[in-house]
Amino acid sequence: MDIFDILGPIMVGPSSSHTAGAVRIGKMARALLGSPPKTAEIGLHGSFAETGPGHGTDRALVAGLLGMKPDDLQIPLSFDLAKQAGLAFSFRNVELKEAHPNTALLTVSDGAGQTLELQAASTGGGRIRVDKLNGIDVNFTGAFNTLIIRSTDVPGKLAEVTRELEQGGVNIANMNLCRAKRGGSVLMVIETDQQVPPVVRTLIEELQDVIHVTYYEREDA
Repeated sequence: MDIFDILGPIMVGPSSSHTAGAVRIGKMARALLGSPPKTAEIGLHGSFAETGPGHGTDRALVAGLLGMKPDDLQIPLSFDLAKQAGLAFSFRNVELKEAHPNTALLTVSDGAGQTLELQAASTGGGRIRVDKLNGIDVNFTGAFNTLIIRSTDVPGKLAEVTRELEQGGVNIANMNLCRAKRGGSVLMVIETDQQVPPVVRTLIEELQDVIHVTYYEREDA
C-alpha cells in the first residue's frame, strides 16, 4: 500500500467509489467497445442505485463513456456533452445476484452496430473490477494493460497467442480463461506488464479460430 491507496485518487466529485470508480467503469466500457459509443443502457445496482445520483455516479459513468478521466473538470457537464457528442443514454435500477454493492451493468453500442455488455464494480479508492463481459464471468481490474481475446474452443490456441506475445517482447502478468461450455467459444483475459503493440494485436487477430480481440491500455501506461 502506498500514500495514494490511503488518500485516494485525484478526482472530481465527492466519492472515490461512486465517482472516480464510476468514471473508470464507463471508460473501460468505451475502451473494450473499441470505438465511441452511440447508445448506452446503464443499470445501477445496490448502493449505486440507492445513493449514486446524489454522488454524481450517473454523470460519472457517462463521463467515462465519453473518454474522460476521474480528474476531468467537465464530469459534472457530461450529460450535456453526451448530447453534443451524439451519445444517447438511459438509466434503470437492477438487482444483480451476488454482485458488489457498487456495481453497474452497461450495454453500449457504436455506430457500426457493435455491442458490448459489461458488468463492473467500484471496489474503493477509485479502483474497479470487471466481473462479466458479454455474459461471461471474468475478473480483471484495468491495473494492467489487458488483452481480451474471444476464440473457438480448440486445442493449442492459448499457446499460439502466448507465442505471439513472447515474440513481441510482451510479458504476461496475469491470465485467465473463461468459457460458457466445452467446444463453444473461449474468452482469454491476459494482463501484461508492457503495452501490447498494434502489430502484435494484429497478428493475434489473424490467428485461425480467433473471433475478436479487444484491448484496454491502463491509464498510467
